[in-house]
Amino acid sequence: MMDEIDRKIVGLLQTDATLSVAQLADRVGLSPTPCWKRVQKLEASGVITRRVALVDPEKIGVGLIVYVAIEAGDHTPDWLESFTRAISAMPEVMEAHRMAGEVDYMLRVAVTGMAEFDALYKRLIQAVPMRNVTSRFAMEQLKYTTAYPLHRANFRDRAGRDLEGEVQGQG
Repeated sequence: MMDEIDRKIVGLLQTDATLSVAQLADRVGLSPTPCWKRVQKLEASGVITRRVALVDPEKIGVGLIVYVAIEAGDHTPDWLESFTRAISAMPEVMEAHRMAGEVDYMLRVAVTGMAEFDALYKRLIQAVPMRNVTSRFAMEQLKYTTAYPLHRANFRDRAGRDLEGEVQGQG
């Protein structure tokens, strides 16, 4: 498991990845060099996968958010490969999840409006056969975060191994 300093570093970077190493070190109670080494270990172990700028979809004109529930008629590896290839080629598809329950896949789509969504929908249903596609349109965003809760998180590397002792650096 990661120690409290590693958790603080991850939490701070989830909130603001533009913090300098000096600012980050000051906030977690380390000097810059050991803090930077911890950040590097967090990146090398896959805990931190990348640092990005978050953009307001309304301000860039893609404010219509659609959740698309898909029931696949086919559950073969070939179908999944075709489906994955199709949605990977659609930049409007922001997230795609394989689900448990009545719905097989759930997509989060960001588009400029109904006409663009309709065009995406037509491309999607032409790309792979599906039994049912249901779309739900977000009317208002009540909460949005990209920061994962860390208070009880067990950190694992990309292979799923526990990172106890591996990510912790010198204080």
